[in-house]
Amino acid sequence: MHVTHLSLADFRSYARAEVPLDPGVTAFIGPNGQGKTNLVEAVGYLATLGSHRVSSDAPLVRMGAERAIVRAAVREGERQQLVELELNPGKANRARINRSSQVRPRDVLGIVRTVLFAPEDLSLVKGDPGERRRFLDELVTARSPRMAGVRGDYDRVLKQRNSLLKSAAMARRHGGGRTVDLSTLDVWDQHLARVGAELLAQRLDLIGVLGPLVDKAYEALAPGGGPVELEYKGPAVGGSREELYERLLAELGEARKQEVERGVTLVGPHRDELLLKLGELPAKGYASHGESWSYALALRLASYELLKSEGEGPEPVLALDDVFAELDVKRRERLAELVAPGEQVLVTAAVPEDVPGVLAGARYAVARGEVTRL
Repeated sequence: MHVTHLSLADFRSYARAEVPLDPGVTAFIGPNGQGKTNLVEAVGYLATLGSHRVSSDAPLVRMGAERAIVRAAVREGERQQLVELELNPGKANRARINRSSQVRPRDVLGIVRTVLFAPEDLSLVKGDPGERRRFLDELVTARSPRMAGVRGDYDRVLKQRNSLLKSAAMARRHGGGRTVDLSTLDVWDQHLARVGAELLAQRLDLIGVLGPLVDKAYEALAPGGGPVELEYKGPAVGGSREELYERLLAELGEARKQEVERGVTLVGPHRDELLLKLGELPAKGYASHGESWSYALALRLASYELLKSEGEGPEPVLALDDVFAELDVKRRERLAELVAPGEQVLVTAAVPEDVPGVLAGARYAVARGEVTRL
């Protein structure tokens, strides 16, 4: 699969942009702050319904505009599709496939798949557990787009349960004897455990197949520097979905008193951790800067290999946003050799010299909101 044309309207710094794209390598080159990252961010948004840089849609809409549009023509074999997302901050976003059929935004998931590596990915190694949970869940959804609905259901149930717990905690502290009816909490426990078990099962399955690929990618980037290992940490791990459900339900029961006191849900996939190990030690806190870069790159390269090999969807577009300038010469060369065979690789760089020679292909200059083919 590859994107043949990218159209933007009022997205980030672009009032309008029309960018034809070829298979193989395309490099966007220009000084920082000119809009290179905005282009790969737009492609990533079509694939994930989110940005790798911000948590809400408002910053994605050009200042002074009411909405933004991201549209891409996509080719997979002989099949061509046009996918479009309209971003409406504060309102519901809209989506279209092939112009005429209006669908839910999540229905476009799977048409475009991307694996994007950016400097922000250092937080996968150095950041808090939420960054690693997000990494897992986005990859789970890329493998199986229906999981977007499961994730949405989990978030809704969690929000409702937290609201009930918060009310109970507030009443205990400031209610002057007032109490909150917690009779529905058993029902919310069952909902949370059922949807959480599905999400947890998908995460555990993912880690089982992803772990060896991460170790292989790390060895390719930093020979002799491993091994690396992924370990899932949570109170309910292992077994069938039904066993995971029963375990989560039991954990919720055991934690109820503490949850009512604190007013928040303390058990579930939203609290679990993905431990990244380098040798016998956790990478966070022990890995050097270079090792952390290699580990983050290995996570993304392994994700790319997994999605490419499973055959249940199109080969992902691989995007490398301002990556090569951060790497030493050896890591730069190894990474370039690993990604060069990709069906479509998008690279951003401040200067042409930052793009290794093996990544020959189309070049665009990006400056002052203009994208010009060289």
